[in-house]
Amino acid sequence: MTLKVKDYLQLTKFTLSFTVVFSCVICYLLVPGIVYDWTRIILLFVAGMLVTGSANTINQAAERETDALMKRTAARPVASGRMSANEAYGFAFITGFAGVWMMYVFFNAESALLSLISLLLYAFVYTPLKKVNSLAVLVGAFPGALPCLIGWVAGTGIINPFATLDVLGQQYTNMGGWALFALQFLWQFPHFWAIAWVAHTDYSKAGFKLLPSDKGPTRFTALQAIIYAVLMVPVGMLPYELGISGQVSLFVVLVCNLFIVFQCVRLYIEMDVKAARRVMFSSYIYLPIVLLALLADKM
Repeated sequence: MTLKVKDYLQLTKFTLSFTVVFSCVICYLLVPGIVYDWTRIILLFVAGMLVTGSANTINQAAERETDALMKRTAARPVASGRMSANEAYGFAFITGFAGVWMMYVFFNAESALLSLISLLLYAFVYTPLKKVNSLAVLVGAFPGALPCLIGWVAGTGIINPFATLDVLGQQYTNMGGWALFALQFLWQFPHFWAIAWVAHTDYSKAGFKLLPSDKGPTRFTALQAIIYAVLMVPVGMLPYELGISGQVSLFVVLVCNLFIVFQCVRLYIEMDVKAARRVMFSSYIYLPIVLLALLADKM
């Protein structure tokens, strides 16, 4: 039984799912007027884990043959043969349905709809596209960033970025959720390209096309990473400009964004796996620092 539980946790990519849901919960708490209700926070966390875990499970079931070819994924439950694809798909249906249902019942229909869209985009568009074209990274960036918007909409019930929120007589723009979505959307490009650079040999064996250049890790890839990192700088200022957070977090976000730009520039200069790994690890620590800074400095 313990081994089966471990297999299910591995199917959901628990650590990755936790990171994704962390963004969702923090963005929910950044909504003006939202208070720290631990019951609702836990409900949002569980629902997010179920939806994200479902998408990751479908990904592993669909990619079981290619996962078996790569050293880092060969031990996954379906790829290794410990679990059948049908069992994985059944688990994905149950968890996905439960997660979307929880978003609908405990939060609102809008956040449930966004959760369903995110799941379907990741599982049925991004996953098969990885073997077809490097545009998969662009497509995958949408479900990758949607948790920020889902968290925000779970708190507001409004998707329209031009709507106005009335909180205790104060007027706020609903564009805050879209600004957070945009920041995480841009962050994914240097993040995923750094991972694809480091794991290029493994990905090539599996037929995945995740780098923007057909020739593999090139200066063009590094340049693309720089461009998206630079775009993160002005977008990172939006939470302050929209009145979500204050000047302290503005400084923290600016420093973090410039640090990502710096690491991408180093990758362009050095052109090696070591530099790509620095971009990758920098991007891993970026999100928790930035999101927690925004929450700590919430207006």
